[in-house]
Amino acid sequence: MTVANLTSPAFSLKEITRPNILLLEPYRCARDDYKTGVLLDANENAYGPSVYTSDVASSKDTSKLIETDLIAGLHRYPDPHQEDVKQLLCDLRNAPNKGKSDIIPLTPDHLYVGVGSDECIDTVIRCFAAPGRDKMLTCPPTYGMYSVSAQVNDVEVVTVNLDLETKGFPLRVNKVMEALSNDSSIHLVYLCSPGNPTASLIDPESVKKILAHPTWNGIVVVDEAYIDFSPVGSSIAPLVTEYDNLIVMQTLSKAFGMAGIRLGASFASSPVARILNNVKAPYNISSLTSTLALKALSSSGLSNMHKNIDAIVSQRARLLEELPKIPGIGNFIGGEASNFLLVQILDKPRGVPSSPIALRLYETLAVTKGVVIRFRGKEPGCVGGLRITVGTEEENSILLEKVKETLLEIYSS
Repeated sequence: MTVANLTSPAFSLKEITRPNILLLEPYRCARDDYKTGVLLDANENAYGPSVYTSDVASSKDTSKLIETDLIAGLHRYPDPHQEDVKQLLCDLRNAPNKGKSDIIPLTPDHLYVGVGSDECIDTVIRCFAAPGRDKMLTCPPTYGMYSVSAQVNDVEVVTVNLDLETKGFPLRVNKVMEALSNDSSIHLVYLCSPGNPTASLIDPESVKKILAHPTWNGIVVVDEAYIDFSPVGSSIAPLVTEYDNLIVMQTLSKAFGMAGIRLGASFASSPVARILNNVKAPYNISSLTSTLALKALSSSGLSNMHKNIDAIVSQRARLLEELPKIPGIGNFIGGEASNFLLVQILDKPRGVPSSPIALRLYETLAVTKGVVIRFRGKEPGCVGGLRITVGTEEENSILLEKVKETLLEIYSS
């Protein structure tokens, strides 16, 4: 199959990769090549894990029950490559394009998996931005870990705000292009789609425009942590087969409801994925994580995920309808493509957005009402903003009741 490579002619992976990373000889172990037989290569405990399956089976505390197949092999190091997990992730993202002859299918060679998306974020910076020299660009309001990871790695952050005057916070792609034209030290662009806290999808054509920048040599990273709450086919992960300068990050923490196992994935061109895999720790994904990930990505796991997404979408519609009926609730200023909503709190009923009142509502709900949401009023364009995760039907009923009750108390005082 021949598909045109649409990468900008200015892109050079060799030039953008830190020289020490290019010269890196990745850690190798015997288990890379030999996985069966009498395994005496890795100084493991041959007598097995100290948690016995019989202990688990006889436990009367159901909160401590663990399936025996998760325990049996814990004395062995996990698969360093996670091929089975990677293949199922590829199958998931290939599905909407199945049968299309003009699209190259994703394969495990296009994947790097990490301990949540946060490890993926950090690994990309370590590979492609030299400390104290190179920069990365973000588009606030956005996920805070981009700037945290940049600071840890001594990489300066250049910001180009999203369009703060337009509902949904669309990307100001021309401003991003201008910034990249004016500063060749920017090696990375981090975009979030759907955005956090905006809950809005970024137009794929805007991403393609940046990827095709005629003079900029760098990589665009699109964080799709919440993509499965968006319409089917919204992910741009398949584009990594056409653009060598694109990385698409995803996670099992959100739609799959598997935040506790910490598994993130980065789709990239094969050469970029190879670099990311070269720098990772040899056994960064635990056996427990991979076993549970395989269950989550199985046909039954996917069925459960879609059922839960349907329930979340239904409850999201309920909050969109019911929250505005509460005096003091302002506009929804974000989109509707995620499992949360971004809403403004007013200084009084029919008043103006107020961050002090939003902060007071947030703190009172958490301290005295037992409801924890997220204050976002300090973010650009988010005056009076609260980010509210869509909960269960019962949780949302409590939320609506407590928000109404607390706002009444605040305005009365």
